[in-house]
Amino acid sequence: MIPHTTQNWHLHKPAARGGGGIVVSQVKTAAEAGAEMLRAGGSAADAAVATAFVLASLEPWNCGLGGIGFAQAMKPGMAVAETFDFGPVAPAGLDPAAYPLTGRAKQDLFPWPEVEGDRNIHGPLSCVIPSAVAGYALLHERHGRLPIHEVLAPAVALAKRGLPQDWYTTLKVAASASVLRLYPESARIYLPNGLPPVAPYQGKPGFFTQGNLPATLERLQRAGLRDLYEGEVAAQLVADMKTVGGIISAADLANCHARVLPAIAAPWRGRTLMLANGLTAAPTLKRVLAGMADAPFGDAPSAAWYAMLARAMQDAYAERLAGLGDAEPSGADSCTTHLTVCDKDGMMVAMTTTLLSSMGSRVVLPGTGILMNNGVMWFDPQPGTPNAMAPGKRPLTNMCPVIAATNGQPEIACGASGGRRIMAAVFQLLSFVADFGMDPDAAAHHPRIDVSGPSGIAADQRLAPEVLEALTAVGPLEVMEHGVLPLNFACPNLIQRGPDGAVGISDAMTPWSGAVAA
Repeated sequence: MIPHTTQNWHLHKPAARGGGGIVVSQVKTAAEAGAEMLRAGGSAADAAVATAFVLASLEPWNCGLGGIGFAQAMKPGMAVAETFDFGPVAPAGLDPAAYPLTGRAKQDLFPWPEVEGDRNIHGPLSCVIPSAVAGYALLHERHGRLPIHEVLAPAVALAKRGLPQDWYTTLKVAASASVLRLYPESARIYLPNGLPPVAPYQGKPGFFTQGNLPATLERLQRAGLRDLYEGEVAAQLVADMKTVGGIISAADLANCHARVLPAIAAPWRGRTLMLANGLTAAPTLKRVLAGMADAPFGDAPSAAWYAMLARAMQDAYAERLAGLGDAEPSGADSCTTHLTVCDKDGMMVAMTTTLLSSMGSRVVLPGTGILMNNGVMWFDPQPGTPNAMAPGKRPLTNMCPVIAATNGQPEIACGASGGRRIMAAVFQLLSFVADFGMDPDAAAHHPRIDVSGPSGIAADQRLAPEVLEALTAVGPLEVMEHGVLPLNFACPNLIQRGPDGAVGISDAMTPWSGAVAA
């Protein structure tokens, strides 16, 4: 049979170039907001925080005030980059006994036993402490120049305007509709009349607001970001959690603080890769670097190079899953976001933030309008496993923001969204630019492979026949279309600095993504 191809077109996303700084995001409107911070004299940290807060209202399926994340930040002259760890932490009141197993295996997304009512996957018991705002606050506190009320101004204005009601919103909401409908405030906002919002057949799509989220952002703009943890917003969030049956307490919020760790420095072909410290994909990426040390780096990625990479990633994931455990299977609907920033002074920020699943817990808290994460899903519900759930515990994640430096100068920053697919995309995009000398524009559009486990390879159907043949010799191969949906590959973005300025690129297959020069 002739294979079906959904996207019979050649897509191209333009790169942004300039000396005044670059912001790249999975939502170009958010990148524009970040670029405005740079134009106003702000730093890369100001731009990153502004972009992240705009994403809270313009990319609710991927991230938000109810999320978590990791960021890398580096200024010229730093010996080692800083890792901002605002990763997931289980509430103090989490009781593993509240997640009884059904005795059945979960057949759709997860390789571990099923929990009654999927309460570890969606609903109020699936939430870990929302630490994203604490991470943004610490990044701004250490490296920001502009007052926080200015940094949040675009987010407040855009939240009041609302979420664009175009075909992409319809697609993303429809994908979560079967669970969103279970929670009253979520259904009220995202499923008017019981159905996903639909763009008009012609004309402009319009916008719709997300409950009380604009008011919450406005309160944080006035009172400061700590208000989400110890102020009026915190009190409302705790009241909301009680209303919906959650377990996050006032003490959980008051004790929530991001932390700064030294990045993990990994030498790589004349550069130093600054990998994210904490429970990230960094150890697995280091294993891939070791496996690729003797790879054939020629003028372009060859069939032998792809085959060697597939083996290296299979070995790395075999080690990860055996020794570290993993609560995010390769098939899960992980819907993270990544943003990358560079300012005119050379500071770079690579930030990955998430709600974990698409629309997280699918629970919008009515008083605050905050869509909460479903971070409990990161934990293995089986007792005694490496990632078993426990109160106050941090689970392993797959986030992988990276900064590559040369002699203490940050040169390349990148990252991706896409669960266990993240690391493969980050390594390939970084290697295309750093090892093969591709312009970031060309690298962003070059076909990739994905290996998200100890066996099996997914390959972009645009790869040359000799590459596909070489990959077949490594293991079971599935040739895939790289499209908007199904999402078969991660969504990376990257900025490279050079003597003539910076170049930034976003993921071509993410419709709203874009790179903006300041």
